Amino acid sequence: MLTRRFFTQGLGVLVASQALAFGTQAENGPSIEDVLFDPDQPVLGNPDGDLSIVEYFDYQCPFCKRNHPDLMRAVERDGNIRLLMKDWPIFGGTSTRAAQLALGGLADGSYARAHAALMATQGRLSDSDIDTALTDAGLSVDILQAGYRSLRDRLDGLMVRNGRQAAAFGLSGTPAFIIGTVIYPGALNADDLDAAIRRARG
Repeated sequence: MLTRRFFTQGLGVLVASQALAFGTQAENGPSIEDVLFDPDQPVLGNPDGDLSIVEYFDYQCPFCKRNHPDLMRAVERDGNIRLLMKDWPIFGGTSTRAAQLALGGLADGSYARAHAALMATQGRLSDSDIDTALTDAGLSVDILQAGYRSLRDRLDGLMVRNGRQAAAFGLSGTPAFIIGTVIYPGALNADDLDAAIRRARG
C-alpha cells in the first residue's frame, strides 16, 4: 500500500516500494532547505554543484560501505554534484562514536579524510577498529574528539535532525538516497546510480 509524506514549501514525496518522487502538495515535515541546505551539514564533491545527492548512512552499514566507492567515483566523474552524507547512526553507540569523530574533523578540515577512512572499513566496528582506521589515515583520534567537543551542540543537533528527516520519510534503514528530487531507499549499484543521476538531470 502506498502512503504519503511531504516536504513543506510545496515539495512532496510519494513513498513507494522502490522510490519516493517529489510532488506538489505539502504538509508538516522537513523542508527542502532543511534537507539539502542544513548549515551544519558537511558537503563533499562540488559545494556549488547543480545537483545534490543525499545519503542517509551509518558507518557500520555494510551496504553503505560497499556502495561508497561507486558513489565517490560518480561524484568525481561528474564534477558538478553536491554530496551530503547524512549521519544516521542506527547501529548503536559505536556508530554514534564513529560519526562524532568524523564530524569532529570539521573543526580542523579533516572531515573528508576521516569520513573516507571509516567508509573504507569492513562490516561491524569496535572502538579499536575506528581508532585504527583513523590513525592509519594519519589522523589523531584525540584531535578529532576535541573537534567534536568544540562543536558538540551543533553536531548533535545535526544528527538529531537527520534522524527526524529519516523518520518523516518513513525510511526503515540505511542506505537511503535523495538524488535530485527522488528518494531511493536501499543500496544502488553503479549502473542504477548513474541512471538516477541522468534522470535527475532530465
